Amino acid sequence: MMDVLAHAQPARESGGRIRQENEAHILRAAEHVFARAGFAGATMSDIALRAGMPKSNLHYYFRTKQALYRAVLAHTLQLWLSETDIISVDRAPRVALEHYIRAKMRLSASHPDASRVFANELLHGAPEIGGVLREALHELVGRKAMVIRSWIDSGRMAPVDPYHLFFTIWAATQTYADFETQVCAVLGVNQLDTQDFDRATEHLVALLLRGCGLDEDASLS
Repeated sequence: MMDVLAHAQPARESGGRIRQENEAHILRAAEHVFARAGFAGATMSDIALRAGMPKSNLHYYFRTKQALYRAVLAHTLQLWLSETDIISVDRAPRVALEHYIRAKMRLSASHPDASRVFANELLHGAPEIGGVLREALHELVGRKAMVIRSWIDSGRMAPVDPYHLFFTIWAATQTYADFETQVCAVLGVNQLDTQDFDRATEHLVALLLRGCGLDEDASLS
């Protein structure tokens, strides 16, 4: 998949498994710090400490805090958007949408900090990623919306607004990461565990597929 943020490049060209592993480790550390301190409050020293490496090593991979922040956003988008590959005309609507919903829930469980960093970026008007949203994301969702319209036109699923279907899936799945504190408070738990995510996933799959006329008892297929 294309690089969604051309400016979010490491300090030098990637090469080798060890480098890739180190970059992934740095990104996870940066997600944690950015999610709690925001871009303005985060420091490279804090991220280096979280990553367990000297600050000079961190700068070897990412020259500036802005470059690292953009890399976190780019990586998050790549994780999310790669899961849309299954939404294609040759796939069964139920299989494709169920896969996508489950994948988004898995990412909310495995990368909650990444989701929070992305949400915070949007709440501040998307100063770093606005161009990507208006161009690459707009183009990709437009193509996937055409696929969903083709399914609707051929009678394979109920008529829904494809764009608002995506908004609904994003909101429903990412809330378990972005607003985990609220969810935990209502459920009376300290932290969401695997069982909580499993229950939430089954609920969302059933609810959203039913809304698309794709539940198991529906006549559409």
